[in-house]
Amino acid sequence: MSLHSRKGLLLAVIFSALLLLISSVGYAALGDRNLARGSRGPEVTELQKRLQMLGYVVGPIDGIFGRQTESAVRLFQKEHGLTVDGIAGRNTIRELKRLTGQTVTTGGKAIGYKSSDVNLLARLVSAEAKGEPYRGQVAVAAVVLNRVKDPNFPNSIPDVIYQPGAFSPVANGEIWKEPVSSAVKAANEALAGNDPSYGALFFFNPAKTTNKYIWSRPQIIKIGNHIFCR
Repeated sequence: MSLHSRKGLLLAVIFSALLLLISSVGYAALGDRNLARGSRGPEVTELQKRLQMLGYVVGPIDGIFGRQTESAVRLFQKEHGLTVDGIAGRNTIRELKRLTGQTVTTGGKAIGYKSSDVNLLARLVSAEAKGEPYRGQVAVAAVVLNRVKDPNFPNSIPDVIYQPGAFSPVANGEIWKEPVSSAVKAANEALAGNDPSYGALFFFNPAKTTNKYIWSRPQIIKIGNHIFCR
């Protein structure tokens, strides 16, 4: 092979490699294109991590949009009032990012909280709000997180939950039961920033509570059987 031919072959190889590189990174960001069954790539991996963060079962985090990922997308769409088509399009991805924030850790966990804290929060939600509307379960989790941020309460999830007299499931032992799946999703959704309680620090069931103090708190919203207040 002549020197000219070798140079031509080398240039062709370099050009092909550049095309391959460009095509591989062209859809690197979640939201650059619609994702559906058969899609592959880093944006599918991110989609799977975000869905897993909210408690949806996506199967292996492998960057391959398969049957389980499609089922998770459909369930997410159904639970959040989106068109249920199994395709992660613009609206689905926008809502997913809104609920999970702009970054996701390698394990798909909510940033800034230990897995034991997330599990404890889910157990409290399950004990306090099992059977309540999903939105109400997210609101119960949000109350705990609002207390963590409030200077009048302890500054960690365990300390808020175990504060003496704060939550009845701690006293009656319900806190130790495994959480229902909806409570796990609700806890993660609240950790991702969703707060249907609008900043509430307390909640109570009016049919079961006669405590004058809790009734005196400014009420914000009623979801299911719970009233949320400041």
